[in-house]
Amino acid sequence: MVPRRDDSLPTIRCGMVGFGMIFDETYRPVFETRADHPLYTPATGPVAIQLAAVASRTGVRAARYLESAAGQRHPFANFAGPDAVQRLLESGVDVVCVATPDDRHFAPARAALEAGKHVLIEKPSVLSLAELDELTQLANQRGVLAKVVYHKLADPDHKKLRTLYHDGILQHVNNGYCSLLEPKSISGSQFAEWIRGRNPATYVAVHYLKLIDFSFGPTWSLHRITATGQRGLVGPADGPTWDSVQLQVVYQYPDGREAAFDIHTSWVTPENFPGYVEQEVQFRFDNAVWNAHQRKRGVEVTVENRTPGELKYTPNYHYNGTFLEPWGERTQRGYGIEVIERFFQEVAFVEYGGPAPERSQRLHQMRALTYNDLSADRRCVAIVQALEAILAKAASGVPGCVVKVNTPAGGLVLYEPGNVTPLVLYAPRV
Repeated sequence: MVPRRDDSLPTIRCGMVGFGMIFDETYRPVFETRADHPLYTPATGPVAIQLAAVASRTGVRAARYLESAAGQRHPFANFAGPDAVQRLLESGVDVVCVATPDDRHFAPARAALEAGKHVLIEKPSVLSLAELDELTQLANQRGVLAKVVYHKLADPDHKKLRTLYHDGILQHVNNGYCSLLEPKSISGSQFAEWIRGRNPATYVAVHYLKLIDFSFGPTWSLHRITATGQRGLVGPADGPTWDSVQLQVVYQYPDGREAAFDIHTSWVTPENFPGYVEQEVQFRFDNAVWNAHQRKRGVEVTVENRTPGELKYTPNYHYNGTFLEPWGERTQRGYGIEVIERFFQEVAFVEYGGPAPERSQRLHQMRALTYNDLSADRRCVAIVQALEAILAKAASGVPGCVVKVNTPAGGLVLYEPGNVTPLVLYAPRV
């Protein structure tokens, strides 16, 4: 076994921007595990992963974690306040992970890339194609990786779906339906501080947008986007904060056939709903139908006075779970954690996977991974930008808008009912 905190090992020092629920569920287990067991691949050998600095608005949660882990984990610098990100960047980190609310991703990611740091951003990476263009250009100029977390691509069900499609067993997807419903505690308490003016589709529909785009592309082109939704529970019925959203995305094949996907999201599901987070997908092919349901594939458990509060009736241990292994070791694992560890493997490969003069080739190889590279996120970000514009129009009293893609008027163009003058959201081709 590699000794814990071996200072002789090459080390990736990580800075964490944001220290909330996402950190606790996925990043924390990575850092805690890798404090004892460095990453290892044949190309790099052992590489230590160290949480070196945290930037957040108040620093309270990070301070609490430092206190609870005193003497057990490597300490990190805890920066808070308006200049926290800048101080984190100046502290000597190699990588920056951005796990802030979705409308606060761009600024810290841009600052990190400008400083020459590798960057990992929680989904959605950014909210507009102009922001995506800027980050992609910065990553190219600075010679670093810029990646985005889409952990559902590593879900065993979704990996099997893509495998069957890639191998020609599932042939020509025609349409699909995806749903992700979260309890009121998400919007009412866990994320209540930042959801004003936001919507659940931008927050979680992107998982399915990437699943569809990555699994079934690139033989088609993004064609048009429409959306509607409901308000009145999380915020005023005439305000900009949405309880639930129904999004439709249409792709077009070269022969003119269309494939339509409906994605329903909500963060006002009743707290006592047995699934806690309800997730399902259905895709229809020329020769097949694929159905997957997170609750129905797993475990049901009831524990007196502990479910459905502390424990869930239908936990998703594929995503994340704590285990006592048969050999006595306690671990936390799942695809939500694996995808973050994979990013660190990619960084380690770029920096330590061979001779220094060959770094550019290794960087190019890791950038070619379209499952997470920012340059491959264009269609997902285009849909997010269109969705946000459509919902903003609806909140201002103009429902029923449609956004068309790569038209003579521009790359992303919004059309209002009864208005012949389109609004160009993004002029270049998507």
